[in-house]
Amino acid sequence: MNNTTGASPEDLRNRLVDAILKQEVSGLRDARVETAMRAVPRHAFLPEATVEEAYANKSVTIKANPDEDALPLSCASQPDVVHFMLVQLAVREGDNVFEIGAGTGYNAALLKYLTGTSGEVTTCDIAPDVTAYARRMLDANGYSDVRVVTRDGALGAPEFGPYDRMIAAVGMWDLPGAWWDQLAVGGRLVVPLRWRGLSRSVAFRREKELMRSDSVKMCGFLPVIGQDGERDDYIDDTRLVRLYWDEDQPVAPDLLRDFLTRPKSVVWTEATVGSVESFDGVWLRLSAAERATCRITAKAAAMEAGLHRPASPALSPALVEGDSIAYLTLERTAEDQGAEPRFRLGAVGYGPAGAELAERICAQIRAWSPARTVDPVITAYPADTPDSDLVDGAVIDRHSARLVITY
Repeated sequence: MNNTTGASPEDLRNRLVDAILKQEVSGLRDARVETAMRAVPRHAFLPEATVEEAYANKSVTIKANPDEDALPLSCASQPDVVHFMLVQLAVREGDNVFEIGAGTGYNAALLKYLTGTSGEVTTCDIAPDVTAYARRMLDANGYSDVRVVTRDGALGAPEFGPYDRMIAAVGMWDLPGAWWDQLAVGGRLVVPLRWRGLSRSVAFRREKELMRSDSVKMCGFLPVIGQDGERDDYIDDTRLVRLYWDEDQPVAPDLLRDFLTRPKSVVWTEATVGSVESFDGVWLRLSAAERATCRITAKAAAMEAGLHRPASPALSPALVEGDSIAYLTLERTAEDQGAEPRFRLGAVGYGPAGAELAERICAQIRAWSPARTVDPVITAYPADTPDSDLVDGAVIDRHSARLVITY
């Protein structure tokens, strides 16, 4: 490993943790997690990276995808995400922990540090080369007591359970039935959960008949192999604009192929945001209010061809019904006059029902604006739970679980 700055790995590691704590404004703090991240050497689990790369607040690919346009097959998660997910997990000394997604072994080492000598950590991955890498790194760095197993994480590892804590380092579309059986009542599950085109790290507390969230944080993770409930397709012949949706949503991309030639309606609200202020909560609100919520992405050439710019071209919430679509947009306000720029939020719609869909997005912007830090409660139930036993909210059915999103 090369070190071009002259700073020691310990100095770089402490600077990284300091920066993570400084940027954390949501109140998610845990002194034990901070100590673990200052003690466990991330660079030692990334021998092919420079020490500067290891201590940059970025993910590091450890298994590239042969398809250059596809996501990597495995990577070391971004350190600030590792931090807040471990805070969400609230590991105690002596806990029995199960991790889905072995990665480099670094996260398992942090978990072992947190559980102490009296605790147990089992990490798994479906890819033998990934688990072999994690095993080598853990052994080389003094964590030979961490179990590494090669299997589908959806199966868990019942032979080592039940577990006090479970954490997934891969994006999950469903909550497998085996996890319900292996997570102890009173235990915690932290999972990057995917629904309606978005991804959030959700911290659940296991109760007898359900799991209820107490923390929801924005995150992005590679999707797990084997859960195929998500759909995606381009909606233009030039393959510049793409939609992502769930299998239970009646999205028909062919009905939208010529959407740019259809009438456009732009609707604005009075809500504004600063240049670094998150408006992520609008998407969460939409997912709890509109079954038609999905994700739109657009390449720069799409805007050059006349597409009204989505709020974030890389990923923005949209509503799709039949041959009409609307999505979140923004524009710089005229009133900032050289001060810190501000942007007003609105929606743009295309097609016969585009204006109505845009108005429905704006309704959720207005609901979000006065309560911007309020997160929904996500309650998960086994898939066979009857409607009468569900809390009030938007119900999203999966193969193994029923999710209810409530504000």
